[in-house]
Amino acid sequence: MTGLDWFIVFLYFVLAGGIGVAMSGRAGRSVSDYFIGGRALPWWLAGTSMVATTFAADTPLAVTELVVRHGVAGNWLWWNMVMSGILTVFFYARLWRRAGVLTDVEFTELRYGGKPAAILRGFRAAYLALPINLIIMGWVNLAMVEIASVALDIPRLSALLVCFALAAGYSILAGLWGVVVTDIFQFALALGGAVVLAVFAVAAVGGISGLEAGLADVYGSSEAALALLPAEGAMWMPAITFAVYLGMNWWASWYPGAEPGGGGYVAQRIFATRSEREGVLATLWFNVAHYAVRPWPWILVALASTILYTDIDNPRQGYVLAIVDLLPPGVTGLLIAGLAAAYMSTISTQLNWGASYLVNDLYARFMRPEASERELVGVSRASTAFLMVASLVVTYFLGSIEGAWRFLLAIGAGTGLVLILRWYWWRINAWSEIAAMLASLAVSLLLWFGVGLDPDDPTQWAWIMIATVAASTAVWLTVTFLTSPERPEVLDGFYAKVRPGGPGWYTIAERLGHGKEPMDGGVLNWTNWVAGVTAVYTTLFGTGRLIFGAWGEAAIFLGIAVLAFAWISRSLRRMPPDRVSAEPVRERAL
Repeated sequence: MTGLDWFIVFLYFVLAGGIGVAMSGRAGRSVSDYFIGGRALPWWLAGTSMVATTFAADTPLAVTELVVRHGVAGNWLWWNMVMSGILTVFFYARLWRRAGVLTDVEFTELRYGGKPAAILRGFRAAYLALPINLIIMGWVNLAMVEIASVALDIPRLSALLVCFALAAGYSILAGLWGVVVTDIFQFALALGGAVVLAVFAVAAVGGISGLEAGLADVYGSSEAALALLPAEGAMWMPAITFAVYLGMNWWASWYPGAEPGGGGYVAQRIFATRSEREGVLATLWFNVAHYAVRPWPWILVALASTILYTDIDNPRQGYVLAIVDLLPPGVTGLLIAGLAAAYMSTISTQLNWGASYLVNDLYARFMRPEASERELVGVSRASTAFLMVASLVVTYFLGSIEGAWRFLLAIGAGTGLVLILRWYWWRINAWSEIAAMLASLAVSLLLWFGVGLDPDDPTQWAWIMIATVAASTAVWLTVTFLTSPERPEVLDGFYAKVRPGGPGWYTIAERLGHGKEPMDGGVLNWTNWVAGVTAVYTTLFGTGRLIFGAWGEAAIFLGIAVLAFAWISRSLRRMPPDRVSAEPVRERAL
């Protein structure tokens, strides 16, 4: 790091802090402005903010490790979630925006009623805001510490505290507006830096031809490294495991940022858009950018690092070493600033998102239902500061609680189906969700610690997933039919506001005078989903083939992508206007 590099990093921090201060006035008007930007975000801003959030400092490091160990096909460990993301675009984005809630947890008391719904809302708010959110931030903090220790000659703790304090500072001051406006700048910087690094990394190994020759030495053949699908008989991805990823994992498992039926910060950005249409466009742009646009710069650096750094124990460090070793002065500072931007965009979202649960779903719902907007904004800022301090504590002890991450995720291993169907089947009630969560946790723990199946073994993980999903589905369906349905007034209120349609709601729709109303979007939802999944995968694969000079394959993939996007564009032009008002629902009393 030269003086020029440090100056560039300093300028980035000044600009990011200035944006936060400039946006602070918007956040102080109401809790809606603080957490969902007053529902005034354009689709491109909301969607880019989603993408920036998923670009954490540890993301390129994690992709590097996957590629080094398994080749390009190693990315299927996260590429499989395309199908869940596109499902949210065409089936749930309009419904989420129409629900008019402030958080996805608040939706619980729109869809269900009584004390079971209140208990479920309170539990999920605390669960997502504290253990899940703090561990996510802990992992991201740890990645930033790793980057600082390898790339910078400064104490690891100092680098973490500077970045974190600035991210928390503009999150506290400016709320969601500060987060999303800063995200635009941070995403451009982080992605631009990744592209620049990829160019230098490929040049360092002799260009694309040199890269392919070097990969043949490392992997046995360049085809083994560049294959888009796992090799037949691969130990890291047996056929049954790949089948579970493609056929079950994406809809059955709850995972932050890829929740079945939408949720989390993705839902938060949908709530913040100006209309249902813009919510759909924001989510579509997020999935295209996340899965199709962004991966290849990371993958190219990872492939080059397998040739350049054959003797390092931790393959994740190959990405950071490439920054330190390959870039000229000034460009190094740009890349370090880009990684800091990636880190800060994720942390700022996690702080704002986690605080929204603490304020809207715990404080305002159970502790101070009569609180004024001014009081809630003050509590929001205090909650953001609290989460900042708590995450630093979690980061310090992270090495001793790694097992807790799997334990916490076990509660969502088989809950995906109930989260999807609650929108489309009136008979699901609050006890259905509670039963699904408890059954998933119990079955997962029984299989891990009772039967002794190892989730780190790919084949055994697949059987854990199959058994957990089957058992939890049987349990929540049984509980659904053994417990009373939601009260008619609750079901009527939900349907009148959200109007999901479909055969699962025929009874309620007819009672309200809508007849047998078809599913919102109808058959077009399914065709758009197929087109969306096809468009993302073919763009991803076509770009890769283009980079490596397979012109014929690239033309086929990209031609299919153009046709799929054309279909989606035609469908979106025919999208009807917002069906109902999406004003927030306030139900704070038991």
